[in-house]
Amino acid sequence: MFQRWTNLARTLYLREHIDRSLFSNKGKDMAELKQGDMAPDFELPRAGGDPVKLSDYRGKLLVLFFYPKDDTEGCTAEALAFSALEAEFERAGAAVVGISPDSVRSHEKFQAKHGLTVTLLADQEKAAIEAYGVWTEKSMYGRRFMGVERSTFLIGVDGRIRSIWRKVRVRGHAEAVLQAVREA
Repeated sequence: MFQRWTNLARTLYLREHIDRSLFSNKGKDMAELKQGDMAPDFELPRAGGDPVKLSDYRGKLLVLFFYPKDDTEGCTAEALAFSALEAEFERAGAAVVGISPDSVRSHEKFQAKHGLTVTLLADQEKAAIEAYGVWTEKSMYGRRFMGVERSTFLIGVDGRIRSIWRKVRVRGHAEAVLQAVREA
């Protein structure tokens, strides 16, 4: 009994006193990306295909949306909205790519289940997720944890970030991004 209380006390102490900056890229070796910055390069595996690099989209506008997890309510709604407008994005000269820390297999199931047409990239090592500064501390029901902050980046034909949407609310977001692409 005493051992259990000791472990509980240790756990509670660590939760209160641990340096959360150890688990976040905020303030570490990189400033938060802003409009006009060069978009960080990446090469990630794609659901149902070859790896994709940022440089594959040079000369074209790119909508890069980061989402927390396949097949969850908000992420499904966001991916469905971007898929529904994909032809409009193409007519406006932009490609749409989603990135999450899920596996390629998870992305393939997600796309098949919901009929998604946008390209989904797997970033299980969180290299691009961290490079774009979207791996952040989150809180739900009083519990703190690290996760992907739903964010979207519009990358110009020159590889520079033209617009950033952070802490995205899904409703109407894809339409707002499409409007920004049309104005770019």
